[in-house]
Amino acid sequence: MKRLVLLALLFAIGTRRVSAQTGSVTATQLPVPGTTTSVNTLNPAIQIQGPFAGSASSTDAMPFAGQLSLRDAVQRGLAYNLGVIGLLEDTHQAQGQAAVARSALLPHLSADVTEVRQQINLAASGIRFNTMIPGLDVPALVGPFNVIDIRARLSQHVVDLAAWQTYRSAQATALASDWVAQDARDLVVLAVGGEYLQVVASRARVASARAQVETADALYQQTSQQRAVGVVAQIDVNRSLIESLTQRQRLVSLQNELAKQKIGLARLTGLPPTDQYDIADEVPFSPAPVLGIDEAIAQALDRRADLRAATAQLQATERQRAAARSQRLPSISLNADYGAIGTTVDNARGTFAIAGAVHVPLWEGGRAAGEVQRADAALRQRRANLESLRGQVVADVRTAALDVQSGASQVELARANRETARQTLDLTRQRFQAGVTEALDVIRSQEALAGAELDYINSVFAHNFAKLALARAVGGAADNLSRFLVLP
Repeated sequence: MKRLVLLALLFAIGTRRVSAQTGSVTATQLPVPGTTTSVNTLNPAIQIQGPFAGSASSTDAMPFAGQLSLRDAVQRGLAYNLGVIGLLEDTHQAQGQAAVARSALLPHLSADVTEVRQQINLAASGIRFNTMIPGLDVPALVGPFNVIDIRARLSQHVVDLAAWQTYRSAQATALASDWVAQDARDLVVLAVGGEYLQVVASRARVASARAQVETADALYQQTSQQRAVGVVAQIDVNRSLIESLTQRQRLVSLQNELAKQKIGLARLTGLPPTDQYDIADEVPFSPAPVLGIDEAIAQALDRRADLRAATAQLQATERQRAAARSQRLPSISLNADYGAIGTTVDNARGTFAIAGAVHVPLWEGGRAAGEVQRADAALRQRRANLESLRGQVVADVRTAALDVQSGASQVELARANRETARQTLDLTRQRFQAGVTEALDVIRSQEALAGAELDYINSVFAHNFAKLALARAVGGAADNLSRFLVLP
């Protein structure tokens, strides 16, 4: 029976995933037009699915004053995001599974007290007495009488290699679950940090849009005044009005997008799902840390928690295969009991029994061979997954490093483009006031400046987002975020 229990435990460990959670956080940067079509810039996007998109309430243990900093957002996410909470519970389950596997190797001690009042039919049991003395008969019924037994029992697997390997496999699985939970912390940092940066960028877009509305309104007022004195044609007034209304529509759209992003950020950090709070940090452009690509790859291969989890899971699968092979080996067990038995407690006498047993599996219908075959297949799959993950880690680092480098270049170009657009708008306004050019030229210059502003905002966001992705790619983002982003 114990061997069947051991096989059931081995099957449970072999078929159990490191995490029962399903969820992901994916960061991408694609060279496609975003909110502006002036140039194609890197436009970051983050996809958050499953438990990582939700959270438990954080305001009870961490009161919220209405302003959310990046550091506070990350701390709340690490403590209350469901992606971390669920995986921590998975770790506890795996540790409990390891404790169950360990119990098969430890002594099992129990005690019991039984008291029986019974009457025995000897004839029914096949016991008959034939006496040679006339008139002396042995009764067929004996009793009723009492039997009391007070006894302690001990059982121990002295040698059971299958149980030992199963326990080591459960240990490795628990370690893998712990590393998966650690990797979830990095994913939460990526999710919360990316969403926070998106809110910061959206807020900057809203501020830029307000400025563009004010500029468009000023142009409309100017053309209206000039039309009143007959300096410009009505078409210039209409064009300036259309520009003002267009900028207002754009502002409404950006404000709506900002509100939805703030609600999404609140859901990640355990805050009430509302946009009625303020973002405390600007997260401006700052140079990326000096980190060579070879050094970054070496750090990632050493630090990445998901890679360590895959390695631990491979070790667990190797132990599962060893346990499956060990089922063919003999096992030695010991059973002992000691107690007192009698008709009453006063006349009970001590008795004991010690039994050693050697179990030698000779033929079990091919079950052991099937277990070994299944373990071999699982082991090959684990090895392939580990090799693929190593390649993915290297690709993540190289991709993030390229995005950081490209983002920094785009920030410089966008800054220069914005300054040039501002100068062009000032010159066009002067020409319009002097009557040298039309309102259409001013509108075009305003639109060019608006596009340049958005390009700069997008480029700063892309650069910061790339640094955040690099922190995740290298590993340990939860502990080393300030190395990549400036945190007040």
